[in-house]
Amino acid sequence: MALSFTTLTDAIAQYTGLSPAAFFTIVAVMVVAYKVVCGMFVAAEDYAAVKKANEYAAREPVQLGDVTEEELRAYDGTRPDKPLLMAIKGNIYDVSRSRMFYGPGGPYALFAGRDASRALALMSFDSQDLTGNIDGLNASELEVLQDWEYKFMEKYVKVGQLVPQRTRIESAEGGDKLHDS
Repeated sequence: MALSFTTLTDAIAQYTGLSPAAFFTIVAVMVVAYKVVCGMFVAAEDYAAVKKANEYAAREPVQLGDVTEEELRAYDGTRPDKPLLMAIKGNIYDVSRSRMFYGPGGPYALFAGRDASRALALMSFDSQDLTGNIDGLNASELEVLQDWEYKFMEKYVKVGQLVPQRTRIESAEGGDKLHDS
């Protein structure tokens, strides 16, 4: 038994009281709403992957204390077992909970594992500006940097501070000790 278009439109009007155009519009809106609501939730098998990817961000920040610029570079987000850190004006902040911004592939990934003071003050993504050297910045650039520092102080935990390069010194007991120079 073949169903004709006229029979279908008559059946829709009879059972729903709606015109066929109104009926199909409502059906289309319901399908779109279903897709949007389903997209808000993560499938069970994907949840485990998302949870593992964000595992480090959920941890309490570890206080590192004094860190050299070279040591800070190890915290650039390339290793998921280490926190994601960046420094402003020599103060190191744990930005792990914003991995989507500062982690690999993120828009600010080049700042991770570095003192980005000059780049932030100049609002620059130039690699030569990725330094803690703020000499020569004008008053408005220093104000921009101060605003960034306040934002980081409010949002992230300070976990350490940058120190100049460490040097090895021989102690009286015969063992090597690290000393901040």
